[in-house]
Amino acid sequence: MRQICTAVMGVAMGLGSVVAAPVHAAPSIRVMLASDVQRLEVRAADVIWAADQRDQARPYLAVLRIEVRGQAIFLNGTRIHGEQVTLRAGEQDLKLWLPQPNGNGSSAPSGVRDDKPTLQVSGLVQVVLRGKGVMIVNHVDLEEYVKGVVPAEVNSSWHLEMLKVQAVAARTYALYQHMLGASRKYDVAASVQDQVYRGRHGIDARVEQAVGATRGQVVTYEGAPIYAAFSSTAAGLTEDSVVVWSKDLPYLKGVECPFDLESPYYQWKASFKLETLEKNLRQLGFAVGTITTMAPLTYSRAGRVATLRVLHAKGELILRGEDLRKAVGYSVIPSTQFTIESIGEEVLLSGYGAGHAVGLCQWGAKELAELGYSYSSILQYYYPGTELKDASLTRTPPIPPVVAPPVS
Repeated sequence: MRQICTAVMGVAMGLGSVVAAPVHAAPSIRVMLASDVQRLEVRAADVIWAADQRDQARPYLAVLRIEVRGQAIFLNGTRIHGEQVTLRAGEQDLKLWLPQPNGNGSSAPSGVRDDKPTLQVSGLVQVVLRGKGVMIVNHVDLEEYVKGVVPAEVNSSWHLEMLKVQAVAARTYALYQHMLGASRKYDVAASVQDQVYRGRHGIDARVEQAVGATRGQVVTYEGAPIYAAFSSTAAGLTEDSVVVWSKDLPYLKGVECPFDLESPYYQWKASFKLETLEKNLRQLGFAVGTITTMAPLTYSRAGRVATLRVLHAKGELILRGEDLRKAVGYSVIPSTQFTIESIGEEVLLSGYGAGHAVGLCQWGAKELAELGYSYSSILQYYYPGTELKDASLTRTPPIPPVVAPPVS
């Protein structure tokens, strides 16, 4: 494997090592923790300060229950002015109890309880009325945000260089979204929609060390933070961003990745009901009748299914591979690197890899770290043509052009 790594990467260990970043004020990242929430509970060790849109603040001792009634927000049963409230607890963390899905798919109400909070976060929490519920946004220091992402995305027992890789990628992604997200209500979602973030949960000494050792460092292209995409397991070539998202980014080009053979997601089988696919496609806006058959039509350069030809009672549908994953479920179909083994009432697939496979491969980076490669050389390999810089020295990235993806 070391010979393969040396031949494929073509980078010496330690290449691109970075001088410790200067201390500077990190930006605050707006993390959308949840949306459409009708009630929640917030606790703190001491006093919770709640400020309405008039900046009129009131203290609440230890426990605060928030509820939406009609088009109004109530704090411990009292209606507040305006459509949002900002919560602080000084230097203390805020603990949030959010409704959790129950067995029938709805949300169980939040009430006073002694079990663990859904989330424990630093910074402040903004509760914004939206529709019939509220959106909950955590405003948190960038470095603290990165600490909450690393153990949620990878195992903190992995090699320290891999943890540094994940820290820099997470920081870069967040800064990119922050710089381009001024007109949005939040920068990133705390889920696989962007990056998984669990607040203070899972932060240990190794996470602290990895984040501290890379403090302020981001991956840049021509002086701007990159769209630092990453996924679990490439199982072959990584994918060009233009194929997956129709965005042509020079640093998100496919590279060889024979390093993730130990991933539990390297090879898989999946099945789903054809009836479920039909129903979900209609919900996504596709006018489909009863599906009779489907087959891959075109492939990406990396060998993944770019489009499928779907024959149904109303005609023919050309469906993107990623749209099939979206319709059936990203957890059901782990990647678009698959073959169709059989079609009946159920469709049986066999495939390789997990995720979109654009940019950094987490399991590949884990193996490279264990083989002795530095975090900087791993990042430079998966993001070709980039360099590490201090975040304070970067410029705003350009909006990526949307182009038609090439297919074969």
